[in-house]
Amino acid sequence: MRAYSRAAQSYGSVQVVTGVATADNVQLIQMLFDGLTESLASAKGHIQNNAIEEKSKAISRAGRIVVGLQGALDFERGGELAQNLNELYAYVTRRLFHVNAYNDLTVLDEVQSLIKDIAEAWKTLPTLLGQTQPAMRYAN
Repeated sequence: MRAYSRAAQSYGSVQVVTGVATADNVQLIQMLFDGLTESLASAKGHIQNNAIEEKSKAISRAGRIVVGLQGALDFERGGELAQNLNELYAYVTRRLFHVNAYNDLTVLDEVQSLIKDIAEAWKTLPTLLGQTQPAMRYAN
């Protein structure tokens, strides 16, 4: 069974690496949100099962992803939206520290809700870009 687990992990890693190699910027951000959502759900399950070490690992992974999202912000082109996201990511990071320290499922639910809303907005972005790109091509 252990060998199967390792094989499954390796396969998952290959899928992620392959996905990253072929993804555009929007897809990369969506992949980060998918990983963040997965980590938050995992942390919740670990809290509910009193698996503290695994919970800490899941929250740590979620925190690294949030920092990655924060670092990807383009403040020059993003303006006020980028600044608002920066503040939101900083808030989420503080809340993750709280969840990790106190195993607070209410705060974890709050974080999951915030992340879900942003992730949903990123999912709609390709259709919005698809509608505006032809007009932009002709404007040049």
